[in-house]
Amino acid sequence: MPAITPGKFGKFGGKFVPETLIACLKELEAEFNWALQDPEFQDELEIAFGDYVGRETPLCFAERLTNHYKNKDGQGPEIFLKREDLNHCGAHKLNNAIAQTMIAKRMGMKSVVAATGAGQHRVATAAACAKLSLECTVFMGTSDMEKQSSNVLLMKLLGTEVKGVEGNFKDASSQAIREWVGNLQTTYYLTGTIVGPHPCPSMVREFQSVIGKETRRQAMEKWGGKPDVLLACVGSGSNALGIFHEFIGDEDVRLIGVEAAGFGLDSGKHAATLARGEVGVYHGAMSYLLQDEEGQIIGPHSIGVGLEYPGVSPELSFLKDTGRAEFYSATDEEAVEAYKRLSRIEGIIPSLEASHALAFLEKLCPTLPSGTKVIVNCSGRGDKDAATVLNYQQYSM
Repeated sequence: MPAITPGKFGKFGGKFVPETLIACLKELEAEFNWALQDPEFQDELEIAFGDYVGRETPLCFAERLTNHYKNKDGQGPEIFLKREDLNHCGAHKLNNAIAQTMIAKRMGMKSVVAATGAGQHRVATAAACAKLSLECTVFMGTSDMEKQSSNVLLMKLLGTEVKGVEGNFKDASSQAIREWVGNLQTTYYLTGTIVGPHPCPSMVREFQSVIGKETRRQAMEKWGGKPDVLLACVGSGSNALGIFHEFIGDEDVRLIGVEAAGFGLDSGKHAATLARGEVGVYHGAMSYLLQDEEGQIIGPHSIGVGLEYPGVSPELSFLKDTGRAEFYSATDEEAVEAYKRLSRIEGIIPSLEASHALAFLEKLCPTLPSGTKVIVNCSGRGDKDAATVLNYQQYSM
């Protein structure tokens, strides 16, 4: 869905940044627009998607999961999984990371700075920087480093310097931006989330939209039509918009995002920004935010640490307000059960982030006509989360 004003979606988006950053963002926007139009860049990106990322990813019929949700009369929706977990580095994140690293290289940057929660984007960024010979520094919340220690080790193995920041993803993001502002001439800030000042959200959305484009083609090949329902987890929104964007103009396709309800929406410990947030400005753009009555940011919580961000995509904020997309939430407990369910029924271990979308099938499936085609974006693999799930089960017993 193109914005009438670049980077603006209704009242959402924009560039709420110091004047010193405007020139830098304009240069980045120019490079991005060049990349979209340059056949050589697009050819190189297509090769990287195929030979390095491992695209295209399968659209897999989840037969046993489909049978699990059939009613006593044997009726129910047909469930398919878009297997982004099969990408190199185990998630959708490399789609964007390799593309932006190619742009950073063309701009003559020497190093890349980034922030991470779950670590999936930054493992992808670390891998892309290693491939293209760029220095890489990743900031990560200390609490997230403990939960995602395997990804920390992978980043270090790939030659990335990992710096701990007291707090979680929002604090790491703030520190990464400060690092970038101090080294604008040599450092590229590589965001993996669809937030921040324009053109950052548009760039991530564009490079992730390959998910939806493949999905449309694969659905046509498999059953000769479009999906009826697209389902994705929502933190800041990169995997959700990645699969949604291609279908925004198809009004007969339902777009459903599932946020992290944490301990429950009334607990104060959740990351359901679209469900409980208010409009505000954070990290350079206007969107829905988790904030208190004085406008101070409220720390988010989710067992899927990649969903722990107090803001959300400006474009998803717009889709909420216009009613084009629907948004619901799943608790930590529901996500853990969905994680175990898919593992045991289909032999596929999803990330805890993607498990939030899978959890919503429990409520969604009984409401759908038999034969409805539902596609869940399985945005990442879940081996990184096995210890978290085990600890959660032990704690809750």
